[in-house]
Amino acid sequence: MNDFVTIILAAGQGTRMKSDLPKVLHPVAGVPMYAHVVQAALSAGSSKVVLVVGHGREALERDVRERFAVGVETAVQEQQLGTGDAVRAGLSVLPDFAGFVVVLYGDTPLVEETLVKALVASARSSGASAALLTSVVADASGYGRVLRDASGRVVAIREQKDATPEERAVREMNPGIYAFKAPFLRGALAGLSTDNAQGELYLTDVIAEAARINSVASLDWPFEDTQGVNDRAQLAGCEALMRLRIARELARSGVTVRDPATTYIDFGVTVEPDVILEPNVHLRGRTSIARAAHVETGCVLSDVSVGPGAHLKPYTVASDSQIGERAETGPFAHLRPASIMESESKVGNFVEMKKTRLGHGSKASHLSYLGDGQIGRDVNIGAGTIFCNYDGVNKHVTTIEDGAFIGSDSQLIAPVRIGRGAYVGTGSTINLDVPADALALSRTRQVNKEGYAARLRARFKALKEAQKKQP
Repeated sequence: MNDFVTIILAAGQGTRMKSDLPKVLHPVAGVPMYAHVVQAALSAGSSKVVLVVGHGREALERDVRERFAVGVETAVQEQQLGTGDAVRAGLSVLPDFAGFVVVLYGDTPLVEETLVKALVASARSSGASAALLTSVVADASGYGRVLRDASGRVVAIREQKDATPEERAVREMNPGIYAFKAPFLRGALAGLSTDNAQGELYLTDVIAEAARINSVASLDWPFEDTQGVNDRAQLAGCEALMRLRIARELARSGVTVRDPATTYIDFGVTVEPDVILEPNVHLRGRTSIARAAHVETGCVLSDVSVGPGAHLKPYTVASDSQIGERAETGPFAHLRPASIMESESKVGNFVEMKKTRLGHGSKASHLSYLGDGQIGRDVNIGAGTIFCNYDGVNKHVTTIEDGAFIGSDSQLIAPVRIGRGAYVGTGSTINLDVPADALALSRTRQVNKEGYAARLRARFKALKEAQKKQP
């Protein structure tokens, strides 16, 4: 039943972040923290999400447009007059809605779909005007306290600044996550007062009104899932919990994660069963790892597709690239954007690729730069080979056809084509096309001068002695 909408409060300035970036745009596992909350609401079945914006409005609205095509709109809180005023701003774009209104916050990135579903289910089944989550913690400092009567009914929420010493001793705290019947919420918001320590319209006062006219349903929930972010330390803590959550889910799906605490996987990365992820791996953006691939220590992959059975040795760094089935990279390989490694190809230690396709079974095992290249099948590229692709103005393409052999320490000056089965001799500089099955050599003739090395040493020694005698 899609009988609920969600209002997410995201208008605060977040001064404790000490950042020019609006707080809710700070990323957690590669995604702005507000977007985690929006996705949780949508996944739970919210028919619409209204994001209440204020500080940093333009940047936040731009991100919403880019990230969410449908189901999300914004409402503006012109002045920071409290949570009650923020929810009222959100309701202004929902004038005729009569179902349940869930209230969440843009700085609680650990909120999940299951939490939203459970809260809505509690609101539906209880018949209460309002439902809220609560958490019992060892120290509730900074949070509103949940006040109950002798029978255990919730009767009010007291903000810490307004609480008595006895109320501050209460350990049941209010994470601020609610579900309200929309008609009740509109009426209750209209009756709010600023008669409190902060001179604001408290949304928590709506709970007292719900308890007065009907009842309030409460649902105990682990605080870990509802905690907010106010500064960079809390941001780091939430990100660590998100990383562990992602790693646990992958492990349950059949992925070996050697050390979840040091594995950094963005929200939205896909990893298939039987993949092995070693410690200190970073998987970012739209990266996908296919079945039985092995990603070793220190690999950093951003928007990379890794094929089945591929082996990425330590410290492979790749972005916007494709690594084919049973291909092999590293250690210390660098795949820059638009690099494509076909099946069973290999780039080894200290090889850099950029905008190059390496064909099936082809290899560049050592110390080479392959830029703007088209390389066929079963090509061998020797150590120290350089594609000289840039003339200072334009980039040019090097083409190497199937079965060619490029000897070590070769420079291929693009644009140039090496024909099928051709052989480029070691130490050659090639600036003309090489026909199929031809041998290309471009070396100067070696000359040996007998005894000349001893004469050079004597000359250098004499020069050094003369320099010492100079004042």
